[in-house]
Amino acid sequence: MKNVDDLNEAEASDELARIVGLMADADIAYHQNDAPEISDAEYDSLKNRNLAIEQRFPSLKHEDSPSNKVGAPVRSGFGKIKHIVPMLSLGNAFTDEDVFDFDKRIRKFLSVDDDQGVAYTAEPKIDGLSLALRYEKGKLVFAVTRGDGEVGEDVTNNAKTISDIPHKISGAPEILEVRGEVYMTHSDFEALNATQAKNGNKEFANPRNAAAGSLRQLDSSITANRPLAFFAYAWGDISEPLADAQMESIKRLGGLGFSINNLIRLCQSPDEIIRHYTKIESQRAVLGYDIDGVVYKVNDLTLQARLGSRTNTPRWAIAHKFPAEVATTLVEAIEVQVGRTGALSPVAHLKPVTVGGVVVSRATLHNEDYIKGIDSKGQPIRKGGDIRVGDTVEIYRAGDVIPKIREVIKRGDGPVFEFPKKCPICNSDAIREEGEAVARCSGGFSCAAQRIEKLKHFVSRNAFDIDGLGVKQVEMFSEKNWINEPADIFLLEENHGPKLKALDGWGEKSVTKLFNAINERKSIPLNRLLFGLGIRHVGESSAMTLARFYGDWTSFETAMMAAQKHEGEAWNALNAIDGIGEVMAAALVDFFHEPRAKAIVDRLVKRLEIQAVAAPETYGSPVAGKTVVFTGTLELVSRAEAKATAENLGAKVSGSVSAKTDILVAGAKAGSKLKKAESLGVKTLSEQAWLDLIAGSSDS
Repeated sequence: MKNVDDLNEAEASDELARIVGLMADADIAYHQNDAPEISDAEYDSLKNRNLAIEQRFPSLKHEDSPSNKVGAPVRSGFGKIKHIVPMLSLGNAFTDEDVFDFDKRIRKFLSVDDDQGVAYTAEPKIDGLSLALRYEKGKLVFAVTRGDGEVGEDVTNNAKTISDIPHKISGAPEILEVRGEVYMTHSDFEALNATQAKNGNKEFANPRNAAAGSLRQLDSSITANRPLAFFAYAWGDISEPLADAQMESIKRLGGLGFSINNLIRLCQSPDEIIRHYTKIESQRAVLGYDIDGVVYKVNDLTLQARLGSRTNTPRWAIAHKFPAEVATTLVEAIEVQVGRTGALSPVAHLKPVTVGGVVVSRATLHNEDYIKGIDSKGQPIRKGGDIRVGDTVEIYRAGDVIPKIREVIKRGDGPVFEFPKKCPICNSDAIREEGEAVARCSGGFSCAAQRIEKLKHFVSRNAFDIDGLGVKQVEMFSEKNWINEPADIFLLEENHGPKLKALDGWGEKSVTKLFNAINERKSIPLNRLLFGLGIRHVGESSAMTLARFYGDWTSFETAMMAAQKHEGEAWNALNAIDGIGEVMAAALVDFFHEPRAKAIVDRLVKRLEIQAVAAPETYGSPVAGKTVVFTGTLELVSRAEAKATAENLGAKVSGSVSAKTDILVAGAKAGSKLKKAESLGVKTLSEQAWLDLIAGSSDS
């Protein structure tokens, strides 16, 4: 498999699409079913690979990018509670170099000189289930799991059975949401499995599964009989700060009666936190509970606030994961899957093998060349050995896409694998264009795999999110030829209502509920529509960027149609939007100028009321709705912080100056953009004048 730096844009896009599918399945298995199909290291490595590709090709960010997600939706059987403050996931570091890069990013964002340090806390990363506990006036009012980061499961009654979780606390802020990890010690896990075996019940694979499964029992009496523990490590919604720093805040949680980890340390440099990482790793085998790394957090809470968050990860924290492990297993089958973009992705089905306490049963094979044992330049990998069904292979987990086949240990009796020349789903030609590593089905929307996947994406949670119209329903309606494109969903009641009511499992109540849910989604925000269309390279984050920039559907559609031939004012304006590169811009314009795609959109839009997307809450911001361009060298804040602040205040940050630019912020050594702004009569501010302008609103 290629290094990220060696990927071209087409290869990167295909790999991102493949990673989405692998991680979506893993999220459901881990967060909903408490039965991981891949190891934590494998999951983290997939996520790390995904992020690395997105950082190199920002415009290729996939619609279902894992970097936009936390966890998975809550499963049925539990009440839902929305997190007031989202429960974010953490970015990952796998090497010492990654840690130093993290520190450099922090100091660059904050404009901290190289000779100035930033203090960090370092604490073990517990391998358990995240839980948030809300206290009001010292009384525990509810406990909720992470869920998808926005909405979690109400497990209050179960949490109250855990001895580490106090029902009442004194001396705390009036509102305090304590966050931490539910886990199980090794000795308690062994005793529980012994009891399970004695009673003829299924044994748990590892302590994390046991802890998660125990906390998420519908019968709290079962949870009460399970030996669960809880470490507090953070807070969410809070009426007043616990302290001025992370370390002091954690100590205060300990003073309030919560268990905190005794291995947390305050470190003054990357060298110091790596030394503490090494110390913790050396003690890993004797801790008595599972950890999978060490978490570093900026200690100063004021700096944490300045750093803020990306889509679903804070900039001020990172998890430094422990090294991977190796296992040997058998390749039982090789399957070629067809994704929503038509990419043919081979997957090896493995004889299940336990690696680090988790059962691994499959591995990605990337593409045709990877199976053959050659790289993109025709040079041998794995000593040039191909992969066949029946081979005994060594798999390993590392800071790359995992599991990865390191070597073919023993050749089986299977034949050389022949990569298909036809789509396995629709039998259309599978075309591998020159310079690309991945073959694609040429069938387009006529290919059932692509059509169904596109429809699944359309109804997914972050797109139209139609309650009751999930994967199984989409597949069933597609097989019956009732839904072949998005507009058909909104004609389902009119065209097939009576027939649906006559199907087994569909009573009057369930049919009415589905149609009501569909009708509710006839009114949809612009960003969800753009994301739901499944345009290549347009992810959830970029869909919101586009929606905020253009505001409403008419303005957006007009701009796309005016940007034909990739030239002109509309094309230049699209390319100038911060975060929208030429590859994504081309994909957008080409999509709306492809007659069949445009017809599908037109039929859909006729059925919808598309809501304009307002700028974020800006509390009287003087720059809300204005287009701002930064140029030159900023000396008082970093360029990244300046852009983030402007966007948080409702401004549209652009990369080029035009007649539509409202404000140009000129730092030192400003050049052509400043001259153009002056010629167009655009308001020009110095960096200090800009900070003075936004001072009041950014403090609010």
